[in-house]
Amino acid sequence: MKNELSILKGLHPGIILEHELKKRNLSKGRFAISINEFPQTLSAVIMGKRSMNTKLALSIEHALGIEEGFFMTLQVFYDIKEEKQRQEQVAQPDLSILRPILFWDTKIEKINWQNHKKAVIRRVFERGNLQEKQEITRFYGKETIEQVLNNQRLTIQA
Repeated sequence: MKNELSILKGLHPGIILEHELKKRNLSKGRFAISINEFPQTLSAVIMGKRSMNTKLALSIEHALGIEEGFFMTLQVFYDIKEEKQRQEQVAQPDLSILRPILFWDTKIEKINWQNHKKAVIRRVFERGNLQEKQEITRFYGKETIEQVLNNQRLTIQA
């Protein structure tokens, strides 16, 4: 189970459940009724609109002959991934130091600083002043800055 879990970490348990039902050629609605669950509930889990709960996970695992705790473990890993993404979106440099004009093509408050770090670093180091460069270096770390800028130099030279 450990090898399988490491591959599946971060996936919603509904994705795995849907795959398992398809593999066994089982109808979602009929399967839901067979485990005394509302088909709408099972569909919501499969579509990722609802979390897996312990009672449902145990029912599914028992009915499918899957190791107990498998779906709840997947749910925990999924929840961890989601929380990390929320925390990354909250983390941002000190916006009072960065001039909004640097990001003229977008609202500075809406930037996802982790997903767009390469573009942010390049822009600040091309057009920013010393204070802005220092803030971006503090936020991302010297190693990340050097890595992005060195990769950019390699790309420009190629």
